[in-house]
Amino acid sequence: MHPTTLRVLNRAAELTRQNRFTEAFLIAEPVILAADNDEGDEIRRWLIDHAADFTAEPSDKEIA
Repeated sequence: MHPTTLRVLNRAAELTRQNRFTEAFLIAEPVILAADNDEGDEIRRWLIDHAADFTAEPSDKEIA
């Protein structure tokens, strides 16, 4: 997976934890749609493996 893709996914997870769903979707969707088949498979695996990243409570650092 490209490093930029991973950064976007992590940022989308952070925004989702902050209940900023629209922003998370807006930054993640173009990256996901632009991925080729191989990267798409990596993204899918990452999302499955990191589902809790999207549902955990935000840390104090994220809120500030």
